[in-house]
Amino acid sequence: MNWQTGLGIGCVALSAATLFSGTAGSQSLATAQAEAVKASPELVQSLSKEIGATPEQAAGAAGALFGLAKSRLKADEFSQISQAVPGMSSLLKAAPAAGKSSNPVGRVGDLAPAIGTAGGVASAASAFSQLGLKPELVSKAVPVLTSFVSKSGGADVARLLTGALK
Repeated sequence: MNWQTGLGIGCVALSAATLFSGTAGSQSLATAQAEAVKASPELVQSLSKEIGATPEQAAGAAGALFGLAKSRLKADEFSQISQAVPGMSSLLKAAPAAGKSSNPVGRVGDLAPAIGTAGGVASAASAFSQLGLKPELVSKAVPVLTSFVSKSGGADVARLLTGALK
């Protein structure tokens, strides 16, 4: 086999791997969203009702917003929010991948802490779009999350979340 044949086989294998990983990524996102619905039913139901979304969409939306908060807060601050929300890790996994990638490493919930305010809001709007939701619903979703956190974690924890999602 010459190098050109080897290169061709490598390209075909890479293309197939990319194609199948994209399918697996969307299936794993759907699975993650279904698990998040079960892990945090009260929050997901409230958010679903408020923004007119399916429970799976609401779980992904909550995950995207909590991921944004996680990227903007210190670990100990986000830990307080996480303790107030049942199923937080499931919600974070339910967020669609940043930049429409199916790569789980690129999920909105895993954004680097250095993200700026405009970039964060844009990523949340992008995540909502990927979920089939209007980006302007971000502003309706935030009060639902902060109200839930206030009831379950107290006013101080809710203020942390509110500040992170401004």
